[in-house]
Amino acid sequence: MLIEIKELKKNYSLGNSEIPVIHGINLNIEKNEYVAIMGPSGSGKSTLMNILGCLDTASSGHYYLNKVDVSTLDDDALSVMRNREIGFIFQNFNLLPRLNAIQNVELPLIYAGTHAHERRERALQALEKVALTDRIDHKPNELSGGQRQRVAIARALVTNPGILLADEPTGALDSKTGIEIMRLFDDLHREGNTIILITHEQEIANYAHRNIYLKDGLIHSDQPNRLKSKLS
Repeated sequence: MLIEIKELKKNYSLGNSEIPVIHGINLNIEKNEYVAIMGPSGSGKSTLMNILGCLDTASSGHYYLNKVDVSTLDDDALSVMRNREIGFIFQNFNLLPRLNAIQNVELPLIYAGTHAHERRERALQALEKVALTDRIDHKPNELSGGQRQRVAIARALVTNPGILLADEPTGALDSKTGIEIMRLFDDLHREGNTIILITHEQEIANYAHRNIYLKDGLIHSDQPNRLKSKLS
């Protein structure tokens, strides 16, 4: 089991009050699953994403990632776990404007202390996976939105993480480019990557093999995408 969540709750403090956001959910995700987590604003999906990505911790309950109880880790250990296990892909790309494509992809390896030669080789391999080796010297403002998202995906891949965690990855793209990016996720999943997709769009969630719908801090439904399974 790659991810195991048991009775997870999350509250936020507001003055002297505790505001519950996640109300005790249980969830398992296997290695190489392709999961979409959906829900309206206020459903708890962003909070759950932050916990899954080791950006936040639960108020109670347990989150096991590769059999490590993330709930017990301090900030430093969380940072190590996050950098080793999670590849983040954001709606707005989060690329550094002064760096070119390959330098942006190398960043996680710099933080990990990887030698310069190995960094470049791994960054080139990651850019090759997203079909962008002809743009390695281009800065973000010299790339289209789709190309910027491909750079962001390569950056997420470069550490060989256990999970690709994508937050509304097509939200800043036109529909045609969004379809191209989702087809890339299909390819990455076929290569063995575990993908967790956070989205509010059903047509994007339809690319995943499993759809989890949150409502009022609880899992309202958790079902396989039968259409996708038939097409795979």
